[in-house]
Amino acid sequence: MNRETRVNLLLLVLLLAVPFVADALGQTFTVTLVTRIAILALAAVGLNIALGLGGLVSFGHAAFFGIGGYAAGILASHAMSGEPMLFGFEGSAQMPVIWAVAMLAAGLVSLAIGVISLRTSGVYFIMITLAFAQMVYYFAISWPAYGGEDGLSITLRNSFPGLNTMRPTEFFLVCFGVLAVALVLSALLSASRFGAALQAARQNEVRLASIGIAPMPIRLTAFVLSAMITAVAGALYADLNRFVSPSMLSWHMSGELIVLVILGGTGRLMGPVAGAALFVLLEFWLGGITERWQFFLGLILLVTVLFARGGVIGLFAGKERHG
Repeated sequence: MNRETRVNLLLLVLLLAVPFVADALGQTFTVTLVTRIAILALAAVGLNIALGLGGLVSFGHAAFFGIGGYAAGILASHAMSGEPMLFGFEGSAQMPVIWAVAMLAAGLVSLAIGVISLRTSGVYFIMITLAFAQMVYYFAISWPAYGGEDGLSITLRNSFPGLNTMRPTEFFLVCFGVLAVALVLSALLSASRFGAALQAARQNEVRLASIGIAPMPIRLTAFVLSAMITAVAGALYADLNRFVSPSMLSWHMSGELIVLVILGGTGRLMGPVAGAALFVLLEFWLGGITERWQFFLGLILLVTVLFARGGVIGLFAGKERHG
């Protein structure tokens, strides 16, 4: 077991243990705080597949995060009212059903966006993904049936079989379980031939094409898979707050997700978890001191980019080793 693996396991154990200790001490807010870390980490795991492995700097992942949130809100509202949706479907308050719908919706949207945006690269790719995300954002604002600019409330948190999701610790377990599955999937992808081809496309797509592997399908698959994971995080985020609004779709959210990946360590397996933890804790601690806490976050991000390319994980685990 190498050093980075030990750091990763320690981080996972801490993430799992803190809510139970906090619950035993009656600190419900801490449980909610760690749940938010797990959800944002899940969204960043999705982005890390595209950004960390594929080098795709997407500034539009808020679209998929918001699509997941609206899937949770819309399905829950129809399940509560009994008013049918398409083809007589009356919605659902079951999380697995909501996640499936969120993944399907985000997958279809990301497929359409990816086919167009992946024909470009660099700053053009960034701007096209941002443009598409803003289109989805303004569509949500102009959708009065589901709250428009005011957003949509979720009266009761959606349910998961065998658990009472209204209890903070049990809802955390749901979020942690999904995060663990996403991390395993990310690790398997990174170690697979698909992951090797994706990283090769990031480094030199001409060389990859010269050995008979087309970069476009590889990148498109990674982009769609990334969007689907981020959509599940969006659905959980809506359930956490019991509210979904167009702010989940804004470019600020896309920026936050990129910051999480960079802070934790781009391309590192547990980088999204470390980045989400650092971001949420800074927001909580510094936000209680000053309204301008983002200034200090910016300084930390600047130092990370200039002097600690491996992020928090690289700081504790050293340089990444391959092979």
